[in-house]
Amino acid sequence: MSLGQHLIELRNRAMIAAIGVIVAAIGGWFVEPFVWSALTAVIQNMATAQNAHINFPTLTAAFDLRMQLTLYIGLVASSPLWLYEIFAFLTPGLTGKEKRYIFGFFFSAVPLFLGGCAFGWYVTPHIVTLFASFAPHDNLTILNASDYFTFVLKLVLAVGVAFVTPVFIVLLNMIGIISAAAILKAWRWAILGSILFAALATPSTDVVSMMLLAVPLVVLYFAAAGFAWLHDRRKNRDAEDLDAELAT
Repeated sequence: MSLGQHLIELRNRAMIAAIGVIVAAIGGWFVEPFVWSALTAVIQNMATAQNAHINFPTLTAAFDLRMQLTLYIGLVASSPLWLYEIFAFLTPGLTGKEKRYIFGFFFSAVPLFLGGCAFGWYVTPHIVTLFASFAPHDNLTILNASDYFTFVLKLVLAVGVAFVTPVFIVLLNMIGIISAAAILKAWRWAILGSILFAALATPSTDVVSMMLLAVPLVVLYFAAAGFAWLHDRRKNRDAEDLDAELAT
């Protein structure tokens, strides 16, 4: 296939993906009120107890935020389509081994990322409540709607990415950048980092929530180390077999 044909295929697949996002975003416009209601439920619960309220500082702020939320909903809802278009464009030029790596990475990373995002969503009310509690009780806490949405989005995505980190570790091992021995050697730092991240992501007096986040991160790290060890063992065995064959 010539360069021009590749560019035409890229254009066609990009158009299909864009149309999918637009169609999903149109549907997201009608779903957005329910999503925003779920996002602000914790603020509604705090309204009486801690005088916390959502504020739209400009005339167009509510519309701008709704458009932003609608776009995010469209991207998430149409993700199977545009992910397929990306894979369909890239995979024909890959070897069978490269395809196995990519699909293995994808089917491992996506469930972990979604699980991490779900946990991030779970701990969000605890974090919002904690930070709002620092305001004096006789004061009014006014939260900018856009800033609040950005805070929740970053928190959820950060926890999601943290859950995917072990998959990146395995990927780095498979391409020869890091060995299983190096991964296992850093186990103390991994545990410390997991606990610190969990403490920052769940800054509340609820130790259970912190452990519910820290323990899966530690388990995933050692699972990644186990996969890396098996990969290195197989690679070393194959190298020894090749040396023995050449020696004979």
